[in-house]
Amino acid sequence: MKIIADDKIPFLKGVLEPYAEVVYVPGKLINRDLLMDSDAMLIRTRTKCTENLLEGTKVRFIGTATIGFDHIDTKYCNRKNITWTNAPGCNSYSVQQYIAAALFRISSECHFDLKGKTLGIIGVGNVGSKVENLARLLGMKVLLNDPPRARLEGRKNFRNLNTLLAESDIVTVHVPLNMAGEDYTYHLFNENSFKKIKKGAWFLNTSRGEVNDTIALKNALQEGRLSGAVIDVWENEPDIDAELLHQVLVGTPHIAGYSTDGKANGTSMVVNALNKYFNISSGNWYPENIPLPASPVIYIDCDEKSEEDIIREAVIYTYNIEDENSRFRLSLRDFEKLRGEYPLRREFTSYTVELKGGTGHVRQILSGLGFRIRV
Repeated sequence: MKIIADDKIPFLKGVLEPYAEVVYVPGKLINRDLLMDSDAMLIRTRTKCTENLLEGTKVRFIGTATIGFDHIDTKYCNRKNITWTNAPGCNSYSVQQYIAAALFRISSECHFDLKGKTLGIIGVGNVGSKVENLARLLGMKVLLNDPPRARLEGRKNFRNLNTLLAESDIVTVHVPLNMAGEDYTYHLFNENSFKKIKKGAWFLNTSRGEVNDTIALKNALQEGRLSGAVIDVWENEPDIDAELLHQVLVGTPHIAGYSTDGKANGTSMVVNALNKYFNISSGNWYPENIPLPASPVIYIDCDEKSEEDIIREAVIYTYNIEDENSRFRLSLRDFEKLRGEYPLRREFTSYTVELKGGTGHVRQILSGLGFRIRV
């Protein structure tokens, strides 16, 4: 058995070698010649699984260690009986952590409290629901837009897109990239969408770069329809629009979901799916010895600090989004290198918070976000 694997999938090396020949290749360099005698592929978003790549090969299984799967021609795979799988929800808490850091960066920039502000969440699946929980814990008002869920569950808990845009102080997008159909999301945010958004709102995109039209977003920022934006995903990655990067408050190289926990989850999900498909081994495999944070205990003196200040301090301790923003601006052309050499980032559950003072309510909020609380 032969497996072609993206060499940037973490924790993978050595796991499948007892059962198969595993060839590790940079994702963008995986080609048809490599696949001619290969039974399976383990990939990330940089490998485009099209008919041109797959036709005539032996590939029977494709596993992508990512939430998104728009890089896989699923119709072709289904037609050719090629089994494919993704890793839904693997990095949802990582994106929640990123959004938390982004929200606190915005509130610091604008000198306002998040409590009482309205967050519009577009796409309320694995990621969007975690962001919803975050917002409610922070005391924000929440508006939800998710047409597929609204059709299944009824529209009571959801808003149409125009209403959400008109009423939200901050809009955050967590949708898959659908190029067509009833729930298309390609250029969902275009000139028309940005004209409908509440004047002075903030725009966050951590889903796919093609969900927003780059020119329309630049115009909305330039003309002051938006107060600002936080952008993690870009059209034409890795060759992104440098002008847009200069216009946004925070820009990062598609790493919102790049926590070490999220990566471990994604690798585990595709390895276990491959094991099941080829009947290699039973049980669930998960990486061992995931590195811990250098300093996993957060000490916070709560004297003369608001609850929001305390939560901000804990969140930023785990992930300082401004550091990421600065690194990216200094190394714009190193988009792939920044992703490939991404440093250790652990999620909230890897940290213990020890408060000097503070209320029971703030402890409840921190616990709700996943922090361990030392009494």
